[in-house]
Amino acid sequence: MASEALIRQAVPGDYDGIAAVVDDWWGRSVLPAVPRLFLDHFASTSLVVEQEDELVGFLIGLFAPDEPTGAYIHFVGVHPDHRGSGLARELYGRFIAGGRADGRTVFRAITSPGNTGSVAFHRALGFTVAGPVPDYNGPGRDMITFELRSEK
Repeated sequence: MASEALIRQAVPGDYDGIAAVVDDWWGRSVLPAVPRLFLDHFASTSLVVEQEDELVGFLIGLFAPDEPTGAYIHFVGVHPDHRGSGLARELYGRFIAGGRADGRTVFRAITSPGNTGSVAFHRALGFTVAGPVPDYNGPGRDMITFELRSEK
């Protein structure tokens, strides 16, 4: 019988484990979107999920330093064998709860226009969806934006 997954606050040392699996989990190169600096500087607002000492999920998020009520979810990954289990929803819930405890009321994320699964997921969580926003990430790099406004 498999043990229950453990969700914990990330530490900078978790980066190497994430870097080792993220491209495999996506089936393409996404590691450039997950630079080490996020865990070096925002580990306290990021989460890692382990089961039987194996990484099975993570959320890299930050509380916006220039916006006292804002928070941003940069990247969420769930091992393919654990998708559909509610793990990503649990990670979002914990991040949002931590943000609320810190006075954050506006939660944001982005995705590429072709990522219909992410759009549906965010809608199901109550995020408003906008876009594609032309040139959001530079010329020709349109993005879909998500926003959730939540009371403390």
